[in-house]
This record gives sequence, C-alpha cells and structure tokens, in this order.
Amino acid sequence: MPGNYNSSEPIATAICTNCQEFTLWIGQTLVYPDRADAPVPDPDMPADVLADYEEAAGIASKSPKAAAALLRLAIQKLCVHLGGAGKNINDDIALLVKNGLPGMVQQSLDVVRVVGNNAVHPGQIDVDDPQVVAGLFGLVNLIVEAMISTPKRVSALYSTLPSGALERIAKRDADASS
Repeated sequence: MPGNYNSSEPIATAICTNCQEFTLWIGQTLVYPDRADAPVPDPDMPADVLADYEEAAGIASKSPKAAAALLRLAIQKLCVHLGGAGKNINDDIALLVKNGLPGMVQQSLDVVRVVGNNAVHPGQIDVDDPQVVAGLFGLVNLIVEAMISTPKRVSALYSTLPSGALERIAKRDADASS
C-alpha cells in the first residue's frame, strides 16, 4: 500500500482498494493505518492470532523488534489451533512435527520463533532490518494458508463428492490399511 497513492495535496484521505477502509496520507506517506509492509492477513487466521498480527503490523515501522516479538506470540497461539498445548512453543512445534507437520511449515514456525526470541533476547539476527520483519508476516500467512486455509478448501470440495464415491474411497482406504 505505501507508495502507490498519488496526490498533490499535502494531506489526503482515501479508501484502500484492498480492505475498503479509510486511509490518511501526508504527501506520499501513508500515516493511517500504519501497517508498514505487512501483507493483508489470511482470511482464515484465527481471531486471537489475527489480533497480534494486526498489532504487529501497526508498529512494525516504528519498532521492528516489538513486531517480531508479537509475531512470535501469534505463532505460539497458532500452534494451539494446530494441536499444541500452548505452554512451550518449542515443545508445540516438536509435537506438531511428530504428528506429521510438513517441513516447510516447521521451518516457517521456527524462523518466526527464533527471530521473535532474538527480538527480546539479543542474538545473531538483525531484527531491526525491515525486510526481516516483513518476511515474518509472510511466514505467518504461509503457515495459516498451509495448515488452515488449504485443508478447509480441500475438505469443502471433498464433501461435495457423491456418497457412492465417498463410500468406495473409504473402502479402498480401509482395504489399504489392512
């Protein structure tokens, strides 16, 4: 969104073409909402995760460290939605891996976890780099897409199959597991 608005007015308002919400511009700079370069959240993102995601988006340009820490909190909450206990994020990821979590999702979770941890416990990663934090937003969306949105779409389509086809599939799978 930032940088694609064109007005000769010193202060201008507009409606976002993406979310249809009000925006405020000073010159060519978006000042409200302040979302930095955070992508729009996946529509299937759970509400408690979404709240942290949006808060992180609102502060990312002012405090990338705080945004990274909030995104780490968001994935800790997301792990609970995926079957984790919510007590220890590392244990939750290990449990999800044990239960068949795809490697790409595990790596995405660990990137956000480690970078978020480094935001509050300084380490080797430059959390002040806006590109690093921008990448974390993309990874949170990727996790939601892979683990919630895609299965939801597949399930919706699968449930439209004729009952006879579903019965034959169930029989095939039962025979294969015997």
